Amino acid sequence: MSKLRFHQLEPLRFPLINRFYKAYYPAGKAKKDEVIWIGENTKGIQACVRFKQFADFQLLTGMLVHPDLRSQGQGAALLTACHAQLSAQPCYCFAFSYLESFYQTAGFVTLDDNQLPEALRTRIIRYRQSGKTLTPMLYDQRSSVN
Repeated sequence: MSKLRFHQLEPLRFPLINRFYKAYYPAGKAKKDEVIWIGENTKGIQACVRFKQFADFQLLTGMLVHPDLRSQGQGAALLTACHAQLSAQPCYCFAFSYLESFYQTAGFVTLDDNQLPEALRTRIIRYRQSGKTLTPMLYDQRSSVN
C-alpha cells in the first residue's frame, strides 16, 4: 500500500468523510464547522481526525484509521502532520482507555475530570453514561515525541 499524504480536508470533499465513517465507524459523523485532517493515498481517504472548535479550546474527536492500516504508525503520522492544529489552542481529547498510551506517545497528558473546561466535563460524563470508557487528555507539545 502506498504511503499516505496528510493534509487538511478541502471543504468540497466533505461528503467523502462521512462515507469513510459510515464504512468503518458508523457512530462517527463529521460536521461542517469542524477542522478535519485526512491521510489519503491512491485508494482514497485512509485516515482522518476532526477538531471541534470551542471559544478557547478544541476537542480532537473521531480519529479513524482504515482497519487494514491500523498498528502501522498511520495514526501517529496523522497526529504529527497536524501538529500546528494541535498547537493552535489548547486541544483536549477523550481517549478510549485502551488508546491512552497511544495518545501519550503523541504528546497528550492524562487529566482528571476536574481539569477539563465545564463544557467538556459535562460531555465526558454523558459519554460515560452511555457505556464508553474514556480518559480525558490534553495535548502538551513539550511532551510530544514528534
